Amino acid sequence: MIKIEQGGFMGRRKIQDESEVIRWFEEGRTYQWMIEEYRRKYDIETVVSMWGNFRRRRGLDRRIVRDDDLIPWFVKEEHRWAYPLAMLRTEGRRRAGKELTERDDSRLASWLDILKKNGSVVRYDPDTEEGFSYVPRQAGDIDIIRRPDTKTTPRLNANKG
Repeated sequence: MIKIEQGGFMGRRKIQDESEVIRWFEEGRTYQWMIEEYRRKYDIETVVSMWGNFRRRRGLDRRIVRDDDLIPWFVKEEHRWAYPLAMLRTEGRRRAGKELTERDDSRLASWLDILKKNGSVVRYDPDTEEGFSYVPRQAGDIDIIRRPDTKTTPRLNANKG
């Protein structure tokens, strides 16, 4: 331990190799992957906030793209892993210029093709069991979703404005 002038002690530094961590961010590794890798490789316990703080301090790009035009709703917990939502998140990443995996790119292309062929858009109704559904495109539908009258997402896109 390193002694601090005020008489306290500072624990060992958790980030062992900053260039390694920056590479992980560039590779799109998840915070959970980083936590597990640090535990395996260095026997060091870390938490999600540590990785987020590192990203912010180094000015690294956000890995999560928040597109409140594609996901303008507050999505209930039980609907957060629905396939239409996963595809909307993937489309948000694509529109933001993020690289997609080959699998995500293929799944997204198929999903968008089905929406187009069926003349459908995604609608979200938090009061239904499924939450997400596909509904026929109407004249007012200008994207791949049925826009609500008001955005209800508590997480507006931090990159806008």
